[in-house]
Amino acid sequence: MDFSISEKMQTILGMMKEFVEKELIPLEPEFLTKNTSSLLPVIAEKQKMVKQMELWAPNHPKEFGGMGLNLVEHGLVSETLGGSMLGFLVFGCQAPDAGNIEILHQYGTDEQKETWLRPLVDGQIRSCFSMTEVDMPGSNPVMLDTTAVKEGDDYVINGHKWYTSSADGAKFAIVMAVTDPDASPYMRASMIIVPTDTPGFNHVRNIPVMGHAGDDYFSHAEILYQSCRVPQKNLLGPEGHGFIIAQDRLGPGRIHHCMRWIGICNRVFDLMCHRAITRVIAPGKTLASKQIIQSWIAECAAEIRAARLMVLHTAWTIENKGVKEARQDISLIKFMVANTMQKVIDRALQVHGGLGMTDDTIISFFYRHERAARIYDGADEVHKVSVARRILREYEGKTVK
Repeated sequence: MDFSISEKMQTILGMMKEFVEKELIPLEPEFLTKNTSSLLPVIAEKQKMVKQMELWAPNHPKEFGGMGLNLVEHGLVSETLGGSMLGFLVFGCQAPDAGNIEILHQYGTDEQKETWLRPLVDGQIRSCFSMTEVDMPGSNPVMLDTTAVKEGDDYVINGHKWYTSSADGAKFAIVMAVTDPDASPYMRASMIIVPTDTPGFNHVRNIPVMGHAGDDYFSHAEILYQSCRVPQKNLLGPEGHGFIIAQDRLGPGRIHHCMRWIGICNRVFDLMCHRAITRVIAPGKTLASKQIIQSWIAECAAEIRAARLMVLHTAWTIENKGVKEARQDISLIKFMVANTMQKVIDRALQVHGGLGMTDDTIISFFYRHERAARIYDGADEVHKVSVARRILREYEGKTVK
């Protein structure tokens, strides 16, 4: 198993790293104190620069304007861009658009691809993914109340969704809704494209997350579908394949998330180490002279490296053996990397003391917004139970000496 990268890929990563450091990180203080909508012209300017550098949409198909990188390569890109909260958005590979692009590319009709996929890859529009429901367990995607009932040539959608990320300003949603309540649990739901200007698509609010409701891309919406009527041609893939499509979407998506989390780890680890060697605590002594700080730094360095290798191994497995063969690894990295990130962020904040609680550094932003990493895409506990059951099944009937 070889994770070495080509000279071309090294150049790409070097260019991205330099851009993040010179163009994006300096924007962060302004981003932390203003609405996202007020910064859209600046973001558009940076996106234009990225396109001119031919670094736009790294993981998206070449035939639609992306770079066409494979999963391992994009994992490395995700690590590089993850160091800034603006990285993915400015380079055109942000969630939930990235996952929606994968779905449209794999399951979309020619008409759907021209109408929605091409402008989405190009960055002309944004989208959202509407699956999680207010009264249903988000960790169990076969339990859905939202329905899509056929009437004539249309689907009529009714339901109540929340945590529909980035719905504010999106042009369309991909909605997961029950189309056949009498089918087997894994064949009841379908995915349907719903333009956000459709009557009955009601954006109730942007949900405050730890006191911050956000706006535009950086937001999580509550959506009420009330007799929302769309043509049946908006169905993605075969009817009843919503769960299957969701699994296809979530596997590679976790590589993007996990390597982004590694990028966050790298960023806050650098801040922690710099703080340790510069923060004077007594004449001639800095925080770095304390063994407890040295122990934290050593542990964080080891855990970041271990988590990184786990994710790259999983990406390699998906690329070479398919998502099914990587199912166990996908669950392992999800809770392993999320918890590693939480530990590194928490210790970086602790080393910064009172400064770490403020928005004078990026640490408090990551602390607020990345706590959800242990919840979305399936809570850690669900993944642990699932992995443990699969592991234990392998021992049934075995003799171990």
